[in-house]
Amino acid sequence: MATYVVVHGGGHGGWCDQPLARILRSRGHEVYTPTLTGLGEREHLVGPAVDLDMHVTDIVKVLHFEDLRNVILVGHSYGGMVITGVADRATDRIGHLVYLDATTPENGRSLVDVARPVLLAAPKQGRTVGGVERVLYPGRDPMSYHGVTEPEQIEWMKPKLTPHPWKCFEQKPVLEDEAAVRRVPQTHIH
Repeated sequence: MATYVVVHGGGHGGWCDQPLARILRSRGHEVYTPTLTGLGEREHLVGPAVDLDMHVTDIVKVLHFEDLRNVILVGHSYGGMVITGVADRATDRIGHLVYLDATTPENGRSLVDVARPVLLAAPKQGRTVGGVERVLYPGRDPMSYHGVTEPEQIEWMKPKLTPHPWKCFEQKPVLEDEAAVRRVPQTHIH
C-alpha cells in the first residue's frame, strides 16, 4: 500500500481532497490532506509572512513529524509549486510526484511568470486585508468555482473557499538541487 500526501490548490484547503482520500483509504492506502497556512480552516493564520516558502515548509513538516517516507506527493494547481519545493527540501522522503492540473515550476520562475496569461485573464478581484493582498475570492464569476459547474458541488465548496495570498503566486522558488528534483519519478495529469 502507498502513502499519499495531497496538496490542494489556491483558495482551497485539505477539505477539498476528502472525497479522493476516502477512495484511496478504502483501497488500503494511507492519505494525508493538510491545509496550507492562511487557507481553509487555517485562514485565521493569514498574514504578511504567508508565501510559497511557508507553504513548502507546511508540507515538509508533515513529512518529518509524521515520519513519512517514499511518499506519493500530489499537487493540484498551485499545489504543483508547493510539491516542487517540498521535493527540493525533502528529496529523500519522496517516492513520486504527481502534478494534477498543476504547474511544474522552474527554478526562479514564479506562478505569475509561468501562468501569466491565465492570471491576467482572470477577473481582477484582489483585495488587501490586514496588509495582505488576497485573490481568488469566491463570487459570481465562473472562475470563482475553479471550473466546477454542478450546483451541488458549488454549494459544497462555497462556504469553504478562502481568498489566497497573492504573494504566494509572485514568489520565485529557489531550488537548491533542481536536477535532484527532476530525477524524482513524476506523473503529469492534465
